Amino acid sequence: PALGLFLFTIARDPLRIIILIAGAFFWLVSLLLSSLIWFIAVKASDPRDEPLQKGLLIFGVMFSVLLQEAFRFLYYKLLRKAIEGLVALSEDGCSPISIQQMAYVAGVGFGLMSGAFSMINLLADALGPGTVGIHGDSQLYFLTSAFMTMVLIFLHTFWGILFFHGCEHRRWWEIMAVVVMHLTVSGSTFCNPLYVGSLVPSYLLMAAAAAWAYLLSGGSAQNLRRFLLCK
Repeated sequence: PALGLFLFTIARDPLRIIILIAGAFFWLVSLLLSSLIWFIAVKASDPRDEPLQKGLLIFGVMFSVLLQEAFRFLYYKLLRKAIEGLVALSEDGCSPISIQQMAYVAGVGFGLMSGAFSMINLLADALGPGTVGIHGDSQLYFLTSAFMTMVLIFLHTFWGILFFHGCEHRRWWEIMAVVVMHLTVSGSTFCNPLYVGSLVPSYLLMAAAAAWAYLLSGGSAQNLRRFLLCK
């Protein structure tokens, strides 16, 4: 599905490709910074203290989420400046791409880079040593991880639309809603290996975020019905 989004909505437009790559870069920088801080905290703590290590893991996840959203805001500010420059350079005084389109492409960039790192971690686990489920644990690790990666890609796409809309119209509660949803989805992964506890809430939030983003982008029930009926 993520590859389909890229091929059918982004790949043919050079400007959208640039925005996507820049969005992926912003997500990557946020991950590197949060990983560095978590690594320093772990090295400075007692590795034999299991409650402390678990607390540091939770801190690392929550801090990473907040840093990702901070970088999403910085990317919005950068794209806002870019739109002003494009308008100044254009002959008709109009930007070749709208802020809604930028929000979508930036969200896909965040999601694709997030999915790429999740896939790399999965492949690293698949190489061994050991066999998943050999000690009675769930053997659905790779399957559920694939579904979780997919939902995060879509969520980042929808969050990008919601976040940019909130920034554009100064609706700070929309921005906070994105942050809360991101924290909720990330926090639900601590329910694993009880995968129902993470997958079900994540997919429910994805459906809600998709509907919300669709409405904010100008969609309606009538347009959706025409699309489904191929009219």
